[in-house]
Amino acid sequence: MPKLPEDIIDRLNQMERRLKALSTAVNTRPAVSEIRPPVQSGSVTINRPLFRIFDGYGHEIFADDIMTGGLARPWLQLLAPQPVDKSRWPSTTSASFTTIARSYNAIWQPKLRLSLHTDVSAAGVTGQIRVLVDKQQFGPTVTAGSIYDHTGLLPGDMKTKFGQIMEIEVQALATGGTVYAQPVLIYGTQT
Repeated sequence: MPKLPEDIIDRLNQMERRLKALSTAVNTRPAVSEIRPPVQSGSVTINRPLFRIFDGYGHEIFADDIMTGGLARPWLQLLAPQPVDKSRWPSTTSASFTTIARSYNAIWQPKLRLSLHTDVSAAGVTGQIRVLVDKQQFGPTVTAGSIYDHTGLLPGDMKTKFGQIMEIEVQALATGGTVYAQPVLIYGTQT
């Protein structure tokens, strides 16, 4: 048998040890579940990289704000404080469905939760409330005086609508008086 130089066998053994060490390191690496702020070391600041997560279609779905901390994306909308005096709520006396409130919101999640308080002007007044998202009915039609609270998928294809603006309309109809509806909770959520 021809004699192989010892350094080739030694090199193969070293490569095998390195591959095992690399395999062990890859399989035992801690999960990225914690993000820490920059560390001060004397007069030198050690900056961490910008943390970003993208979905399968290349949409940036999460990013941290490296300047002040917190989230950079998604930016989360908050509902402004709403009046509790129902005479200041959106309302109608129309006997056919009429848009009484409208908002525009960015689409970040595939589902939406919306809750409305509804009321009537006096005993004997009846009415109905419904919600449209991009001109399509979202959730049930409810009787005025009850709470509308619905969580459901947004209409359309999430892949193509991501980051676009949706139109949300609250519509009401009344018989014999006034019907009121006031949004009290709205947020996007996951499937």
